[in-house]
Formats: sequence, structure tokens, C-alpha cells
Amino acid sequence: MAAPTTAAPAGPDALRVDLDKILADPRLDGSHAGVVVRDPETDEVLYSSQADARATPASNAKLLTAAAALEALGPDYRFRTDVLTDGQQRGPVLQGDLFLRGTGDPTMLAADYDRLAAQVAESGVREVKGKLRTDAGAFDDVPLGSGWAWDDEPYYYAAPISALTVAPNTDFDAGTALVRATPGAEGEPAEVALEPATAVLEIDNRTTTSAPGSAPALSVEREHGGNRVVVSGSVPAGGPVVEDFSTVPDPAAYAGDVFARALAAHGVQVGGVAPGRTPEGARSLAGRDSMPLRDLLVPFMKLSNNGHAEVLVKAMGRQATGTGTWGGGIEVLNEKLNGLGVDSKVMRMVDGSGLSTMDAVTPRQLALLLDNARQRPWFQVWYDSLPVAGNADRMVGGTLRSRMVGTPGQDNVHAKTGSLTGVTSLSGYVTAANGRPLVFSVVFNDFVSSSPKDLEDAIAVRLAEYDGAADAPSTPRVRRAPLPADDPATGVDESALECSWVKAC
Repeated sequence: MAAPTTAAPAGPDALRVDLDKILADPRLDGSHAGVVVRDPETDEVLYSSQADARATPASNAKLLTAAAALEALGPDYRFRTDVLTDGQQRGPVLQGDLFLRGTGDPTMLAADYDRLAAQVAESGVREVKGKLRTDAGAFDDVPLGSGWAWDDEPYYYAAPISALTVAPNTDFDAGTALVRATPGAEGEPAEVALEPATAVLEIDNRTTTSAPGSAPALSVEREHGGNRVVVSGSVPAGGPVVEDFSTVPDPAAYAGDVFARALAAHGVQVGGVAPGRTPEGARSLAGRDSMPLRDLLVPFMKLSNNGHAEVLVKAMGRQATGTGTWGGGIEVLNEKLNGLGVDSKVMRMVDGSGLSTMDAVTPRQLALLLDNARQRPWFQVWYDSLPVAGNADRMVGGTLRSRMVGTPGQDNVHAKTGSLTGVTSLSGYVTAANGRPLVFSVVFNDFVSSSPKDLEDAIAVRLAEYDGAADAPSTPRVRRAPLPADDPATGVDESALECSWVKAC
């Protein structure tokens, strides 16, 4: 008599078998591995592992912040920057102070301050008898989030948050300046300059120019709590300019300095720069509105910009209470998430970016958010802002541009990445082989191995291959992509950082 045969699993059972195999990777031994997969058209949970166990989300927290901001502020929300005065103008002389007032715009470039200065000059002002006053009162004066590591302070992914700031580039890394090292003659110091030019940072140049063809090894580090930036290491003779970032200790003072220089370039002299609040009744001389939130979401989410998340949290708080604080903004965030079917009582958020290790979310709530967001009028804006797997265009693929290349996940998976030391996460959308849209959330915590991002990719690719009732078990293809080595300039393990935090990745 023949032995009875057991039919191979199919459909969701086959999917569960394969995902279990992926999660059996020994790198996850002793770690937290939370995974949820949902079919939003049926509300069926196709896979669940540690779905309700809270974990550090890293930059998956930005999914919560972006959704709440779209609900609270709206896709057309813009930040406003104004130049005002309380003084009387007599010919080319302004008797009184000039006020530069911000509301958190992270997209203000030196060129934008130059355009504001041109507007002031066009009004006929050539001399301000008073001071240029920087007004950052739209937000509180707490620059760093709860639970942010003190030793992250010099690095641009932890730049201080202010209602008045400057971005040195079109990624809008506000609160930072570019440090540019130009090679000199071999054996001589490099020439070090700041972009944009500013006196709010003091450069301590300890660089040397190394032999032609050698590898650049530049280190840029602002001293804790101060404005002195130590630039050391080497750049090769005859090579290109080498750039790195430094955070600034006081973004409002930075903005005031950049604006004062722009005013001077347009022939407008001011009697110094100092903080101050704009008085009631001050009249406007110049102003600028930022791009709408729907456009800001692209660099925010594609490049995982921490500062954008935090100004949105404080902007939500300001809209609700009149002053932008993390506490007020998180209260609004939780309220809006509850309205999206997410239970904020089972989570803890203390910032908007996920940089804090005090944040705690569950994969189930992330998956519910992804599912329920599909019904909101802003969904397409949100969906289009997510990184797209394997798409080499930086403003399309974002932090997923080098992942899942050549797999069914390429140009299919739209998902938010997240990385901290011992944390990696990936949550988003994928279209299965049978045409069904799926949502998924993967959150790994407390691993001590190299980063298991390839396991996240393997899960997403397996979902792209899923064929519903006809689905059969497969041999999951886990691509163990090479991870970046330690950055020789900083000593930082780049594999532990959000990809956008390392511009070369």
C-alpha cells in the first residue's frame, strides 16, 4: 500500500512557508523580527510575525509623520518667510529695525535670501539704523529631539531644528553648511571654505594635501556644544574639491548672517544682527512662500530627510497651539493617526523622523496606516513620494534605488526604508504577480550582525511573486548585497545609517 502523500502548500500557506524560511536566517537569532502582510482589498492578513510587538521604527516613523501632516496641514501647505520693519523710511534710510521672520521653511537657500535682499533694496532702503532681528519665535527654542544621541550632534542627519534656517543644497539639508576642501600643493594645507559663506562657524583647518591619485580622507566634526569645526585629514593634489557637511549650533543666527551678507551685496547696510520678535503692526518689505507640502514630500521621503520630518511636527503643533513644539506636534500626530485607524495608544512617538530610539511602533499599525491611507484624497501624493525599488533616478528610487535591481520588486515596490544601529525597516506597497495590491511592514531590531536589509528585500520580492490561490512555495532568493565599508573620513559604519544620510550610497 502506497504511503499517503501530503500536498504541497499553496496560496497563503505557501507564502507563509517561504517567509518563515527567510526569517529563519541566523542573523535574526535573538533579535526582534516583526512582519505583517495585508491584502487591502479583502482585509486579509496574509502573514504575521510579532505583529503587535513594539519596536524602534527608525525612518519608518516618517510614514506616520507624512500622513499626519497631510491630514493636519494639507498637501498645499506652504512655509512663509517674511522681512518686516517697525521703522519709518526717510529716503534711503530706515529708522528702526529689520525683522527676518520664519515659520520653519527647510527649503530656504542662500539664493532665496538673496532674492529677499533684492526686494528690500528695490524698496529704496540703503541703510538700516537699527539691527537685523532674527525672529524664530514660530517654534520653541528646543533644537534637538528627545532621545537623540549627543555624539550625532555634528552630523547633518541630526541638524538642529529652528523656525528660521538655511539649506546649503537642493536636497534641503537645513541647519547645515557645506565644508569644501580644495587641494593645494602636495604637502600643504588644503583651502577650506564654507558654502554658503558664514561667520557662525569657526574653521580649524588641520588638513594636508596628499599625493596625486591618493584617496581623499577628509574629517569634518563640529565640537560638542560649540561653533568650532575641526577639519582634518587629506585631499589629493590635483583632485576635485572634497565636500562634507557640518551642522550649525544656531540656525537662526546662521540665517541672519547669510541674509545680512545678501543685503550688503545689494547695497543695504544694517547695524548688526541680533535675535528679536517682530512687533505687532510691522509692515512687510519682502516675503517668500515655500513649495507646497505635496512637492516637499519628494525630497523628504525619497531621501529620508530628518529635518523635514521635525519641522512638519512643529508646524502641526504651531497650527494647533500657536507655537511649534514637539509635544504639541506629537499630540496632533496621534490625533490624526487615530483618525486613520491607527491606535496611537499602543505606540510611542517622541519625534517625527525616527532618529530617537525612544520611538516605538508595531508592524501591525504601520500596515494599517498603509492600508487606510489608500482611501485618503492625498494618497497619490503620498504614494508617489515613496522610494521605488531599483529605480536609478535619485528622486524616484531614493533610498531604494540600488535595491531589488533585476527582480520582480524592481519598479514595483514603493516603500519607506529605515536604518539605525541595530535597526532596519521597510514598509510599503507591492503589486503581486496576480495583480493584487499588497501592503507590508518589516521591522527588525536588536541584531548584532551586518544589516539584514537583504532579508527585507527577499520578503518584498517574494510578495511581488505571490500568485494568490495558485501560489506555490519557492526557494526564496536572498541577495546579500555588499554593504558600504566604514567611512574613512568619519569612522561611521555607513551600513548602520539611513542611506540618504550618506550621499554616496
